[in-house]
Amino acid sequence: MDYIKNVLEILPSEIRCAAEQFPEEKMEEFRLRAGCPPTVLIEGRERILPVRTGFGLVTCSDLQEILLGASEHSAYAVNETMREGYLTLPGGHRIGICGSLVKKDGEILSIKEISSLCIRISREPPLHRCGLLEQLSEPTLILGPPGCGKTTLLRACIRLLSDSGRRVSVEDDRGEIAACWRGIPQRNVGVHTDVLTGGEKKQGMLWLLRTMNPEWIAVDEITSPGDLDAMETCSYCGVKLLATAHAGGIRELSGRPLYQNLLDLKLFRQLFILDYKKQFYTERM
Repeated sequence: MDYIKNVLEILPSEIRCAAEQFPEEKMEEFRLRAGCPPTVLIEGRERILPVRTGFGLVTCSDLQEILLGASEHSAYAVNETMREGYLTLPGGHRIGICGSLVKKDGEILSIKEISSLCIRISREPPLHRCGLLEQLSEPTLILGPPGCGKTTLLRACIRLLSDSGRRVSVEDDRGEIAACWRGIPQRNVGVHTDVLTGGEKKQGMLWLLRTMNPEWIAVDEITSPGDLDAMETCSYCGVKLLATAHAGGIRELSGRPLYQNLLDLKLFRQLFILDYKKQFYTERM
């Protein structure tokens, strides 16, 4: 299981041995919840891991040890992890964290009393998108329901544009596009791509516009009026946009006030619309 060794090596030995009974290519996530048996997600369904007798249920100490191991036993890194709610591992694997939020003046400072971890296994699927590059001559918005592969398609578009010689800047506020670890993208986003992580999308897009002289700016999940403001500014400066949004099509898109404003701004010229089978078709705007 070389591909997911960075995940397996941070798990308790009993869970690691149980996981080795499943085909590596089938495993999607490990779900570890305090007071519950460990599970693995395979083909969209959670299965209880057959740990040997004596392990019992996942404990809060187990969760803390996993986070410490993932952060190479750096207390500072753990604290930063608490603030962001996730931690990226070498190889692009990602640990999502759940527990009790610590807030001050409405701002999230950290998270305590860790109650569960979601360890998502990163894979770089083969790129079978014949003719996709030829379709990326204009600003493009990728639509689809949750879990249909919007971020995967976005990453493929970024990689194709970048490897064809285009300068692409990626505002990766949640770390899901490039999955940077120590500043190095763990996912293939191309050789002419610059990645900015952290902060808000609006701030990040304007930062990239000012500093990186991009031809394209890519962002995952448009969710706020501030996102639209930044994209409008980028568009007026001649930068082409590549983005995703949760919607099943242009009718659903236009039925939401934020996205109706997006349509009115005419920032995009075409849609890539994905379905649950991860197939997409193109529609002009």
